[in-house]
Amino acid sequence: MAYAGIPEDIENYQSAPYDPRFPNTNQTRHCYQYYLDFHRCKKVRGEEFSACQYFKRIYTIMCPKAWTEKWDEQIAEGRFPGRI
Repeated sequence: MAYAGIPEDIENYQSAPYDPRFPNTNQTRHCYQYYLDFHRCKKVRGEEFSACQYFKRIYTIMCPKAWTEKWDEQIAEGRFPGRI
């Protein structure tokens, strides 16, 4: 039974685990790094690899959807500023 305003798949909305690379930084950098990690992993191992899926789950939790849509668009157009 779902309550008003709470999604049915609530278990997919967990917090990201602690990452020692980001002890005192804001979530923007954290989000961006996991996005890069996912795409680097995907390039080497393929999207279905478990570690890649982990990175994707974390960036999906951390990042605003508008950012990832913009970055996906930039990657498709070959003008993404990050090194993948």
